[in-house]
Amino acid sequence: MDEGAGKAARDDVDAVTRAALTASRVLVGVSARSLAAVEDRVTLPQFRLLVVLSVHGTAKLVALADLLRVNPSTAMRMVDRLIAAGLADRQLNPGNRRETLLRLTDEGRRIVAAVTARRRAAIAEIVERMEPAQRAAMVTALTAFTEAAGEPAAPAADTEPAALTAVHEMYPLGWTDAP
Repeated sequence: MDEGAGKAARDDVDAVTRAALTASRVLVGVSARSLAAVEDRVTLPQFRLLVVLSVHGTAKLVALADLLRVNPSTAMRMVDRLIAAGLADRQLNPGNRRETLLRLTDEGRRIVAAVTARRRAAIAEIVERMEPAQRAAMVTALTAFTEAAGEPAAPAADTEPAALTAVHEMYPLGWTDAP
């Protein structure tokens, strides 16, 4: 690659990186605002735990800690706070009465659904202000970005629930170990 082409490629990477950082700032803001209505009840790490439970239904503490990439003691403190808030509860594992399973309460499910709906609506409002050609280009670019990061592609709107669960089990929070 000649010097001019190398500089152009670096400039292109820098431009895309700056654009991605700016877009991520927007998305973090959308996420923070979507949680604002429940911030008196849950923190962001606690919300992540609620999301994991909403996907898995029930889980053991060690599995939750692993999925969240936190120590079991940290997960236990988060679970205790969510139980005290009425958002999660414990039950004995019917298959092994020495184990405790954790699950969402109806109120915990309502919070996950409400925050997710607010986030989706806020993103849709932004996307609606874009031209159709820009939207199509964004789908292409974001799909390529997620593939380059090693993440699964976003499922289609009509994807069967079993397929969604399989994707969430492989990538429970959309975060892989990919750089």
